[in-house]
Amino acid sequence: MSNFFEKISQSAYTPTARTLLVTSLVILLAVSLLMIASASTPFALKSGLPPMRFFWMQLLYIGISVVAGLVLYRVPLTFYTRFPILVSAWVVVLFLLILTAIIAEPINGARRWLDLGVFNLQVAEFAKLVMVLVMADYVVRRSAEVRQTMLSAVRLLIWYVPVVLVLLMHPDFGSSVVIMASAGVILFISGVPKRHFFTLIITLLAIMAVALWSSEYRQKRILSFGDPFDDTLGTDFQLSRSLVAYARGGIDGVGYGNSVLKLSHLPESHTDFLMAITGEELGLMGVCFVLLLQACIIGAIMKISYTCLKRRQLRLSYIVFGFGAVIFGQTVINTAMTLGLLPTKGLTFPFYSFGGSSMLVSMLMIVVILKVDKESIVIFEKNKNRDY
Repeated sequence: MSNFFEKISQSAYTPTARTLLVTSLVILLAVSLLMIASASTPFALKSGLPPMRFFWMQLLYIGISVVAGLVLYRVPLTFYTRFPILVSAWVVVLFLLILTAIIAEPINGARRWLDLGVFNLQVAEFAKLVMVLVMADYVVRRSAEVRQTMLSAVRLLIWYVPVVLVLLMHPDFGSSVVIMASAGVILFISGVPKRHFFTLIITLLAIMAVALWSSEYRQKRILSFGDPFDDTLGTDFQLSRSLVAYARGGIDGVGYGNSVLKLSHLPESHTDFLMAITGEELGLMGVCFVLLLQACIIGAIMKISYTCLKRRQLRLSYIVFGFGAVIFGQTVINTAMTLGLLPTKGLTFPFYSFGGSSMLVSMLMIVVILKVDKESIVIFEKNKNRDY
């Protein structure tokens, strides 16, 4: 893998990871706005809203995210690694998650959004960012313990169990999976012995299995996943129509704006099922183009993480890798969900699906990654003889 990255980076025709990341992100955001404008118009009209309401809202979310990113970009990297800051952020996120579970109004059977008047805040998105920072700090600060004893796993449960349990109360099983999966990959690359790693994975899978089968709602989701057309008016409503959308699109699609499934057949298709409308209107070629852009973003993130690792900047490498794992995980789950390869979950496609909290947190992750990419060489020159 190291030789692969080195050969690519040495090519005269290869853009830098930073250039590839920013360029792919801008193009993906542009395609996202076009598809949201198309997919959301029927829903907006049906709801008595201006036809381009969700397009302008998403553009506003992108603008807010860029401004917030510019502010965050000026914050020193050491700010993200201070233990008191991480503890404070974890406490705030846990408090907001509990508050959401208690007072949030149910939307489609789930309490996931805090109504702040101007907009709804989905705290689970911020939990993904904070937990990556917590895990990256933990595996560096307790590196020897992580590699030698299972006690480290017990201490990690103190950080993860409260967050995951509250998320399951919402219920938000998808976010719980993403948070645990990102923790798992950071543990794996940090050098945890395989026997410890697989013991932890088996334990987490057992907990997930209990969580799945303890809820009748989740049981129905899993059972309906096996046959997406056995209950098209009930549990399979969205999934069956998503598959029909892909089938109608074929290779080159029915044409931009010509989707039939968005006409109330696939409710709120501009959110979690935007990829299905993309498949219908732009076909397999359009879906592959969107996935290629996301692959370029994730590849560039991993290249930055690998560069930090070579410079012995372990904490920075794990942070960048963790953010990449979150983006990759949500991309895979969302796409597989719309294709019927996984049970339906309320997870957005990063930088593509409609959603303010998702856009803001995803953009903040990118800002931190770009900050790391810029400062990494400076830190390396100043601290050649110690890990950062």
